[in-house]
Amino acid sequence: MDCGIFTSKTILLFLSLVFWAAGAALAYVGAYLIRSYDNFDNFIQDKYTLIPAAIIIGIAVVMFIFGLVGCCATIRESKIGLSFFFLIIMGIFAAEVAALVFSFIYQGKISGDLERSMNDVYNKYDGEDAETKAVDYLQTQLQCCGVRNYTSWSNTTWYASHNNSVPLSCCKNTTDIQCTGRMDQPDLLNVEGCEAKLERLLQDVLGYAMLVILGFAIVKFFGMLSVCVITCKSGGRRTGYQPLYA
Repeated sequence: MDCGIFTSKTILLFLSLVFWAAGAALAYVGAYLIRSYDNFDNFIQDKYTLIPAAIIIGIAVVMFIFGLVGCCATIRESKIGLSFFFLIIMGIFAAEVAALVFSFIYQGKISGDLERSMNDVYNKYDGEDAETKAVDYLQTQLQCCGVRNYTSWSNTTWYASHNNSVPLSCCKNTTDIQCTGRMDQPDLLNVEGCEAKLERLLQDVLGYAMLVILGFAIVKFFGMLSVCVITCKSGGRRTGYQPLYA
């Protein structure tokens, strides 16, 4: 078998076989993004933040469906099948590039969006509603207090109406009865602000997602080149199909 054909078919078969693994990985990344946003959705008001996650999950579904198509088309060297597989790879490649662009754009908007939306949610804190639970969850999970730091609570209605104290979710140990939330007990409170910690978390999630997408995009690029090699050499020099092991 021609070395170029053998190499190209090997690449395409490998690409077909990893479609399922790649789809599973991308589905996990997309679900992780959505879960991360869902946990803190009260602080992220703009719906475009879910666009990268939606694109990633869509890509994963396509991978699962068309992985078998690529494998069969490669083994049989079907021009129609390979052309269809090429279009699939090109479409996924374009979607991955789009996800990278949206992720890159959103990375630059995280800070401004968080500060505005977090201030709104913290100002509405009353100890009872869903937004209250979101604040408590955020402060407990990230071990933080307030937007910029624990003194940010002094600008809220909660602070003025509760004897100049912060919520108990600001306590380093929420089961410590000595922690009453008063600011004159800073040693018992988490003093670092939640905005910086949440921003770091979202940046890390997006960074991880972008690396995964970039890796798969590179694989797709070589896959498209391999389809071109097989199609051109098959049409120019050979008829029928040649087994991979020949």
